[in-house]
Amino acid sequence: MDKKLIIRLAAYLAGLLILAFGLTMNVMTGLGVSPIISVSYAASEITGIAFADATFLLYVLFVIAELLIHAHLRRLTWMQLIKDVAQLPLSLLFTRFMALFQAILPDLSSSPMAVRLLALLLAIIATGVGAASTLSMCLIPNPGDGIVQAFADLLSLPVGTMKNIIDGVNVCISLTLGLVFLSRIAGIGIGTVIAFIGVGRVVALYNATAGKRIAAAAGVAGDGGNRTL
Repeated sequence: MDKKLIIRLAAYLAGLLILAFGLTMNVMTGLGVSPIISVSYAASEITGIAFADATFLLYVLFVIAELLIHAHLRRLTWMQLIKDVAQLPLSLLFTRFMALFQAILPDLSSSPMAVRLLALLLAIIATGVGAASTLSMCLIPNPGDGIVQAFADLLSLPVGTMKNIIDGVNVCISLTLGLVFLSRIAGIGIGTVIAFIGVGRVVALYNATAGKRIAAAAGVAGDGGNRTL
């Protein structure tokens, strides 16, 4: 197998693992979850479904939406169809990583605030590095990224703007679900806000340093890693 392809696949899989760790650690701090998975967290709290399973179901909805948007835009070529559908087994693998980390990571929600903030910092760094690593390899997109790109194409908006809109919509849905079904806010907190701001900065820093060297070693060019969760 070509050395560059091996590096590319290794960086992609490592990125998935690191990203799953970061998102799960974000949850375990008890300070709030990442905006893009806040709906699945609220659904998990309401229904009792495991958080990883609820996230997989959310990703399935994202993929269905991507397929409908690409069909509407007349871009659903065989290659695009394969790329969209391939996100389903990827999502299953990714959410199993999340389930694994949720089983082994400690619940820090009752720990001292200093410990929780340090864990949140680690979570944000891991999320940014994992997201940048997977995106920069330009293979199968994470559904959280794919849905942003699909709506950006549909509405002719910049990806960054669309990302902020979708994050905001997810947070609003999560708040509504929590207040209606649980009479409380579920999963939204200061950690959500910090993650919203911090992950993008970590992605930019990673891409400008180690990410650039890894992408070059993998024979990848482009700006895929400039998008965030």
